[in-house]
Amino acid sequence: MPTPLTSIVIGREPGPVLHVLPLGATVQRLDVGRRARRNVVLGHATTAEYLASVDFVGGTIGRYANRIARGRFEVDGVEHAVVTNDRGNALHGGPDGFHRRVWDVVSQADDEVVLALESPDGDQGFPGQVSAQVRYAVVGDTVVVELTATTDAPTLVNLTQHTYFALGGVAGVPEHELRVAADRYTPTDATGIPLGEHAPVGGTPFDLRSARRLGEVGIDHHYVLEGHGLRPVAELACRRTGMAVVVSTDQPGLQVYTGRGFDGSRRSLSDEPLGPYAGIALEPQLAPDSPHHEGPDWPSAVLRPGETYRSVLEWRFVEA
Repeated sequence: MPTPLTSIVIGREPGPVLHVLPLGATVQRLDVGRRARRNVVLGHATTAEYLASVDFVGGTIGRYANRIARGRFEVDGVEHAVVTNDRGNALHGGPDGFHRRVWDVVSQADDEVVLALESPDGDQGFPGQVSAQVRYAVVGDTVVVELTATTDAPTLVNLTQHTYFALGGVAGVPEHELRVAADRYTPTDATGIPLGEHAPVGGTPFDLRSARRLGEVGIDHHYVLEGHGLRPVAELACRRTGMAVVVSTDQPGLQVYTGRGFDGSRRSLSDEPLGPYAGIALEPQLAPDSPHHEGPDWPSAVLRPGETYRSVLEWRFVEA
């Protein structure tokens, strides 16, 4: 098995070339561009940087992406307590989530790699043994990410991919333009926990229905996506470089995080400090804190034996 920072490289020029780490099933580097090649994601150079980071840079997130209030939830009437790591809540699977584990390489080809992780019963407090896989593939100008999981007991599963895009280089978020196909977003309290209902984006700073220059806007919110099945839901563009990425997913929501929390203590692959707004994460997933809400706007995260969790994400790169 490769050591944690032995990157697996898939794809070929002039299309995307993706560097994946077994540590966290992490996207470390992604080179794109037919006229001028550039890395368009944030990454770290060392294991120490990844393990010290609290920003989930490029990692595969599990068992539960986003937050669970107070780290407590019920499944079939049984209460479970998971490890909290964000203002009294559980975030992205806890402090030792999937992003910090060394995944096994199941298969590897020129344009595809599959990694797998066994998460034991009681992992970070979650019930049931979960078998997770992530498949990365390069098809034309598109990177495909497929996340799957099964369990031997009822549990919660809500996986996502936490790559930060920096189409114009480190700290380039303010010059990016973003469009998200969502009429509603999820207001939260000061700790990121939903207040109870989704709200219209109209008249708020979170209205991204038309492409908008981000500036230094601190977004860390869930958007309720329009449509069903695999469909384009967001487009991020940098006019200075002429590069754009179209994000497609089959999930009902998208967490948009503009990276305001980077504090300069961690460094990029090019040894630059990662300060506020260093990159933007576009994370397809279920709604945050879904175990504490019911109804069609809050799809359940419960996975049962005999079922397979599946999430598909695509990044298609376009040059102006």
